[in-house]
Amino acid sequence: MRLLEINRLYGVTRVGRTVVQFLVFSGKSNPHIGAISRLLKPLLLLACALNAASRPALAQRSGEFDYYIVSLSWSPSWCAADASRDNAEQCDPDKDFGFIMHGLWPQYERGWPSFCKTTARDPSRRQTREMEDIMGSSGLAWHQWKKHGRCTGLTAKDYYKITRRAFESISRPQILRDIDEVLRLDPSVVEEAFLEANPELHRDGITITCKNATMQEARICLTKDLEPRKCGRDARKDCGVSSMNFPPIR
Repeated sequence: MRLLEINRLYGVTRVGRTVVQFLVFSGKSNPHIGAISRLLKPLLLLACALNAASRPALAQRSGEFDYYIVSLSWSPSWCAADASRDNAEQCDPDKDFGFIMHGLWPQYERGWPSFCKTTARDPSRRQTREMEDIMGSSGLAWHQWKKHGRCTGLTAKDYYKITRRAFESISRPQILRDIDEVLRLDPSVVEEAFLEANPELHRDGITITCKNATMQEARICLTKDLEPRKCGRDARKDCGVSSMNFPPIR
């Protein structure tokens, strides 16, 4: 029985794990569906393989990746999102944080590794505290090592070193720091500000993200040598609104 006939008889318009499993189990009591299930069984294996390939990879081998994403979080947005964060280190007005280094993330051309196994020792408390000036807190520095740093193939010391180098390689636009009230901005305005401050960047190498229609992050793609490059297609997910809140530094 051909797929076109299956579509007409049973309304099956796409082949996937759920559809095939339904047909396999139903085929025990329905000979027509049983025949269909035998026809679609090879497609189940293909569907499962494609599904696995499309998901971000977890627990991959440390050191095997293609490029980095520098994730710069707009600290005022994070602090304003929850009043309970007023006492967080990152939200201390005396720290005057604008863009902080959320993390340096190893990426595949499609997908990314995380929580990799590594023989490298975890960082000391002193090492995580030394990252507070660019990451906002030692807790964030520890989390980024655990989730992303272990996948770089570097020691904790070298991961933090290259994280700092990556942060310092990107000029954070002063014009965005000078904003003194909540504005409604098109995400492209923020992107243009970064491109003007960093003319070596690729337009396809930066993406601006938002959460609840509020500025969240600027994500910039770099090679392993920290040179600008285009982002993989799955990493180019710009904020989907035409106007987002941009809170000022307090």
